[in-house]
Parts: sequence; C-alpha cells; structure tokens
Amino acid sequence: MGKKLKFLSLLLIPLLIFTGCTLNKKSEDDKKDKKDNVLYIYNWGDYIDPSLLKKFEDETGIKVKYDVFDTNEIMYQKISNGSLNYDLIIPSDYMVEKMISENLLAELNFDNIPNYKYINDNFKNLAYDKDSKYSVPYMWGTVGIMYNKKMVKEPVDSLNILWDEKYKDQIIMVDSPRDAFGLTLKKLGYSLNTTNPQELEAAKNELIKQKSSGLIRAYMVDEVKDAMLSGEAALAVVWSGDAITLMDENPDLGYAFPKEGSNKWFDALCIPKNAKHKENAEKFINFLCDPENAALNAEYIGYSTPNTEALKLLPKEVQENPVAYPDLSKLNNFEVFIDLGNDVNREINQAWIEVKATREK
Repeated sequence: MGKKLKFLSLLLIPLLIFTGCTLNKKSEDDKKDKKDNVLYIYNWGDYIDPSLLKKFEDETGIKVKYDVFDTNEIMYQKISNGSLNYDLIIPSDYMVEKMISENLLAELNFDNIPNYKYINDNFKNLAYDKDSKYSVPYMWGTVGIMYNKKMVKEPVDSLNILWDEKYKDQIIMVDSPRDAFGLTLKKLGYSLNTTNPQELEAAKNELIKQKSSGLIRAYMVDEVKDAMLSGEAALAVVWSGDAITLMDENPDLGYAFPKEGSNKWFDALCIPKNAKHKENAEKFINFLCDPENAALNAEYIGYSTPNTEALKLLPKEVQENPVAYPDLSKLNNFEVFIDLGNDVNREINQAWIEVKATREK
C-alpha cells in the first residue's frame, strides 16, 4: 500500500508541476492582457464627448486613460522628451507637420481604420500631412473674435478692436504664443506664417503695446468660456467651436470673422512613434470616425466635423450655422499654420515670455 501511494505521488508530481506551470503561464497572460487592454489618450481640454469614452470601453473592453493639455507646445514637449508615453494625441496642423519631420509620429495602418472613408476628401492630403500617412482629421474651424453685445455696441469686424483703448481691462487674449502672434501679424498685414525677423519683432511690439496699455484682462485658453459666459470681459479671442457653444448658452454673445484674416485650423488624430498600444489607438480612431459617434462628438463639442456622413446626422440648424460651417469663399485671407522651424519657434516663444512679463504703464 505504501509503495503504491509513493508511486502515485511520483506520478502526480510532474502533473502538479505541469499544472502549476500552466496556471503561472495563464496568470502571466492575464496580466499581459490586462496591461495591453488599455489606451492612453492626450487631448485638449473639453474636446470629446465623455460618453464616447465609456461607449468605447463597453464595446471593446479597452480601458481608456485620459489626460489633457492646454497648448500644442505643452503636448509637444511631453512627447518629444519622452517623459510621458501616450497612444493617441490630437495635435494641430502645424504641430503634426513638425512632429512628422522629427520622426515623432507612427504611420497609421488604415486597414484598421475602415471608417476613414467617411472623411471629406477636402480634408485629406493637406500640407501638414501631404500623403495622409500619419493623421486622421478630427475637427476643424477658425479663430475669431467673441464679443458681448451688451458691452460692445459698434460693429465687430476687425482685429483693431482688440487694441481699442475704450475696452481697457476688458479683453481676453488667447494664452498661446503661435495664436497670439498669428492674429497680431494678420492685424499688421503680414502672413501668420512669416519668418521675417522684422515682422515678428513688429508683432511682439504690438502685443507689448496691448499689454502695457492695460487692455488685457487675462490670457486664457479653456477658462475663457466661463469668463465670457459670466460677462467678465467684453471681447475675447476664441476658437469657433467654443463660440458656438457659448452663443447657445448666452444669446448676448456673438462671433466675428476679422476682415484682416485669421487662422483656419485643423486638429488631427495621431499616434506617437513610441506608442505601446498602437492597435488600440487605431481602433479608437476608427470608432471616432463612425458617423454616429462623430456626429455625437461634434454636437457635444460644438466644433466642425470633417466627417461627411456625420454632418448629415446633425440638426439642420447646426449644418446651416455660419460659424460652424462658414462660406469658405469668405475665408480667402484665412491661413493654415505651417511649421516655422525650431529657430523661429524658439524666437516666438521667447518673445511671448517678454510680452506676458510686460507691466501696465
């Protein structure tokens, strides 16, 4: 009897070892699946319908981890220095171009993004990504002037109003060097993509004049929405999508396309070169390009969708809104930002520091 038990135990040892190995391997596989079943997104603030994140998680089982940034430059710094790893980012046009040139973006596998077919052809193969290898258009719009009709009685059609001394301490400028310089260059009659040192210097001096005259109430990005809704300022530089949302909430607010021109912009979905969950990111891009999801997203955010089928699903008043979907012939003097190169970017960033450090006279 003892010998038989000993024999049986000898038979069981390999089985237990094998079973233990199997269990250990399964446990490791489960950990790996859990680790890989995630998606790290880095996006602008208030720039997606939160319900879509939950819907994506429910449909795919992929857990979304979500962080936000305020400017392209902040996002670029985090990605370029490798301090943070994200699987999906949403840079603007000129930043897409810059990151492509610096080999910071991965080429997309469009086999995983069949819903790309719904993107309007007018928004493909643009200058910032000529062959549409690295990006999928997310939203587009303009930069213009928001004004409070109770506080501003004159017509708003020119950038000059942002330098009008009657609005002292009543103007909110965008807290973004490229956007602030771009608008100021257009005010002076220059291209917002100029690399001419004299023209950039003139723009810096104009911004310093604006700040030193006490016209600026604050420099803001996302905070501008609450400020304008509460009547904190008479005028503000805003993106068109924010303007649409704000005008819906407060009919006293209006939006103007400056006659000197401004920025016509595109934001895009991109995958960093060092992304650890590229296929998950492509699944999410495809999810966002689904017309129903794209329509929900555009309606929630208030920005203009490049998705042809999604546009058809939006309310008629949205489709016909001249702020969201303007007559493009009226935007002939609006420009798309291009990458100016590291030297000029550093020059603008340094000049912006000088502008913000200026004290009121």
